[in-house]
Amino acid sequence: MDDKADIVQKVAESDGESLVLTINRNNQVFDAKVTPVLSADGEYQLGIWIRDNAQGIGTLTYMDELGSFGALGHGIHDSDTGEIIHLKQGSLYETEILAIQKGESGSPGELTGVIEYRADQQLGDIYLNSEYGIFGNCNSSLRSELLLWEAVQVGYPEEAQIGYAQIVCTVNGERSFYDAEITAIHLDASNQSKALEITVTDPELLELTGGIIQGLSGSPIIQNDKIIGAVTHVFVNNPSRGYGIFISTMLEQ
Repeated sequence: MDDKADIVQKVAESDGESLVLTINRNNQVFDAKVTPVLSADGEYQLGIWIRDNAQGIGTLTYMDELGSFGALGHGIHDSDTGEIIHLKQGSLYETEILAIQKGESGSPGELTGVIEYRADQQLGDIYLNSEYGIFGNCNSSLRSELLLWEAVQVGYPEEAQIGYAQIVCTVNGERSFYDAEITAIHLDASNQSKALEITVTDPELLELTGGIIQGLSGSPIIQNDKIIGAVTHVFVNNPSRGYGIFISTMLEQ
């Protein structure tokens, strides 16, 4: 079977006869015999929830000279179990931002948009979802676009400094640089996606978003003309503040 629709159809056609499911759990493969039950709406069901995809809006952090990309700066986790999703494959698509929900104390904001799953909107393939971001390869269209931009040198953790920095993101329809400050550096952080503490100081970005919101994860952090890291999380009680990951940690993936 290719997707959950095939399973739903197989269950619906079972007439209540037992089915055998092959399950891969923690790299252990085994069979389980299950019997569909007739539900109140007259359809046979198994009483399980199957999800065969995940989607969301985030920010592309970098493309290297080989056309590989990194994004988000943190992994994509299952909303129910909290565990990181081990994906078989994924795709990178261009997103049209439709609205901005401004962040407030106790209520993280977010970018809302639409993703059109058309071939001409696809920008690359995803091959890894890790604790430190999603990674993959850009297609020729995205490579051609990004190669028009000026390359930026990598800044390593020991080069990071408390003080002025910039966040690069697209919230108003074009790539823009917004003022920020690195307020703390944790070289020995147990959670490397929170190795930097940052504060948005740019009046325009604060007016647009309130600071850091969902969808800005992966936004590059620039300091002294080098890419030092990427935005990862927001302080829920103060959306002008958030965390970042060192770009070197992402590149090691």
